[in-house]
Amino acid sequence: MNTKQTQVIEATVQFVKDNMQGDGASHDFSHVYRVLQLVKKIAAKEKGDMFVIILGALLHDIADAKFHNGDITIGAKVARKWLESQHLEPEVVEKVSEIVANVSFKGGKNEKPMLTTEGMIVQDADRLDAIGAIGVARAFAYGGFQERVMYDPDIPPQDFASSKEYYASKGTTINHFYEKLLLLKDKMNTKTGKKLAEKRHKYLEEFLEEFLAEWEGKR
Repeated sequence: MNTKQTQVIEATVQFVKDNMQGDGASHDFSHVYRVLQLVKKIAAKEKGDMFVIILGALLHDIADAKFHNGDITIGAKVARKWLESQHLEPEVVEKVSEIVANVSFKGGKNEKPMLTTEGMIVQDADRLDAIGAIGVARAFAYGGFQERVMYDPDIPPQDFASSKEYYASKGTTINHFYEKLLLLKDKMNTKTGKKLAEKRHKYLEEFLEEFLAEWEGKR
């Protein structure tokens, strides 16, 4: 990367840190840091424009809909405004804004697929951080942040018809595993992402088996 790109990345890191304060332990800059490490790992095999990939990873949760009344458009707007303030090429602004607009799992049946290698890599990295041991920790951190019930056997998981229903849901943390986390393995885009997801997905299944057994006093 050239000097200007490095400077933009450094400025974006600070911008993201400043703007993600108060989003809770499940969606703080530590999440962005982990996604950034994962995109580097995936891109080493899948290639792509690293400048776009890194900016996409840094900005992918800049204004998460979960913290903005379910507004799924706000993240891309904030990202675009920031990128334009950095006087970047229109093509870079468009590619990164597109990633931010479509990276998140939104529930429902009509998720827009990622069309670029860069977008696929960022989305896979984001989804990988939602599963495995980190995924379990994040699920309960977010559930606590939202004061959700951990588990209630009388409240079944839902099959959301739209993103509006998904963001409005107040279901239990364990239901979130069935409504989102266990679905992510089969939604990976890249060969590398799919491979990395296998072990993390298995961990989710083993955790749920243990949790439900302990809930009933069987272990």
